[in-house]
Amino acid sequence: MARGNQREQARAKNQKKMAEAKKGKTSLNGQTINQKKESDAAIMRAKQEAALAKKEQESAAGKA
Repeated sequence: MARGNQREQARAKNQKKMAEAKKGKTSLNGQTINQKKESDAAIMRAKQEAALAKKEQESAAGKA
């Protein structure tokens, strides 16, 4: 068990390093949380409309 202390020190060092790497980073890019939700919702609506339009075109092509 001579390495027990080394493992604990390495674990603590890694935790400190990971905390520094995450410090101050967010995925909001200057937006508030509500703005981010609205933006994401708009993107999803556009994707759904595009998928629906594609589906309608395929069904119209199948009938013709």
